[in-house]
Amino acid sequence: MTTVLRRRTPLLTGQVARFVLAGALNTLLSYVIYWCLLRAVDYRVAYATSYVATILTGFAFNTWFVFRTTWSWRKLAMFPGVYLVNFFVGLGIVWMCISLLGLPAEVAPIVATLAVVPLGFVMTRLLLGAPSRSS
Repeated sequence: MTTVLRRRTPLLTGQVARFVLAGALNTLLSYVIYWCLLRAVDYRVAYATSYVATILTGFAFNTWFVFRTTWSWRKLAMFPGVYLVNFFVGLGIVWMCISLLGLPAEVAPIVATLAVVPLGFVMTRLLLGAPSRSS
C-alpha cells in the first residue's frame, strides 16, 4: 500500500501543480473578459459569458497539459458538464458574496474561483480518465 502511495503521490502532485497553473491562465483570461464586459452588462451576464468563453481552452489545457491524456469527442462533449456544475456553485458564491456579504462585484468571482478549484480538479480528473505514467 505504501509503495502504491509513493508512486501516485508525485503523479498527483504534478497534476495538481499543472492544474493550478493551467487554471490560473484560463482564469486570467476569464477575468479579463469579465472585467471588460462588466462595464457594459450586469455582473451575472458578464460572469456567464466569460465562463462559457473559456470552456474550450480549459478542455485543451486539462487534456494535453494537466492530465496528459488523449482527447475524444465524447470527453469534449461532456467537459462542459464539469464547468456547468462549477458555474452554478460559483454563481451561488458570487451572489452570496455580493448580495449577502456586500463584497464588490469585481472581487466576488475571485472568492468563487478559490472555492470551486478542488471540485473542478476532482471532476475533471474523473472525466478525462487515467493519465499516462510518463506525466
